[in-house]
Amino acid sequence: MSHIESFKRNEAVGLDLGWVNQVRVNRNASDRRAASLVNRRTVKKEYQAAWLVKAIQCIDLTTLGGDDTPGRVERLCRKAMKPLRADLMEALGVTELTTGAVCVYHEMITPAVAVLQGRLPIAAVSTAFPAGLSSMETKLREIELSVAAGATEIDIVITRQHVLTGNWQALYDEMKAYREACGDAHVKAILATGDLTTLENVAKASWVCMMAGSDFIKTSTGKEGVNATIPVALTMVRTIREYHERYGYQIGFKPAGGVSSAKGALQYLTLMKEELGNEWLEPHLFRIGASSLLTDIERQLEHYVTGNYSANHRHTQP
Repeated sequence: MSHIESFKRNEAVGLDLGWVNQVRVNRNASDRRAASLVNRRTVKKEYQAAWLVKAIQCIDLTTLGGDDTPGRVERLCRKAMKPLRADLMEALGVTELTTGAVCVYHEMITPAVAVLQGRLPIAAVSTAFPAGLSSMETKLREIELSVAAGATEIDIVITRQHVLTGNWQALYDEMKAYREACGDAHVKAILATGDLTTLENVAKASWVCMMAGSDFIKTSTGKEGVNATIPVALTMVRTIREYHERYGYQIGFKPAGGVSSAKGALQYLTLMKEELGNEWLEPHLFRIGASSLLTDIERQLEHYVTGNYSANHRHTQP
């Protein structure tokens, strides 16, 4: 049995306020560790190509614009199923490749289902994304409708005021209700870390969401002033490691917002490998929320194969 087949979903373990309240983050040490990841030289040549193919497998290919149309989502889904040109696939010796999932608004689930037909996960943003300030009744109903429409993953947004006021019980209750409304669909908790002020708040919010049953913790909606950063990611993956050591559940991690370059994707892959190990380099435990990242990765892989860079417009845009 493979580790994916034997994977067990996170279950709510109960809110341990004593543990949450004692969480501390050494900002100086975190910044030094983050800088070491950002400043080091990246892998080169065939090793870089292999890592970039792995990055493609972990992308949640995303469109979350107010001008989304069924046609745009259909193109996105086709690109997700065939993210690289056939000539590049052949040159790299890759026979099968897809992104990890597609990520859309609720209204775009139906056209995504029509194209994907169960071949890839569909993630829907929910709970009054991106601000999360609708009524609880509305947010729970939105989750239920998205699952009924065919979403297999739900990306919820937490109520940031619960974190900013230290109301951890309210955050736990909210997250637990979201988890229950998702049923068999996996749930990713978007912390909107750019709104949370401190790394300690990020760490505490991560712990509470995991204790309430979140399958993934995700940095950002992509709509905040500051989205995914390496210091925030480091804080979150270390809470994932400690949660696994304490409770035995493997929680996924998803950086989102601003991850648009192949170099940036490699930094997050390196972070996952060094902090959590190779097992966390699989799509069921690591995703990158992105829209334009795939284009840059494809350009880098074309350069590896041909020795030349091509213009962005030569690569299929979803």
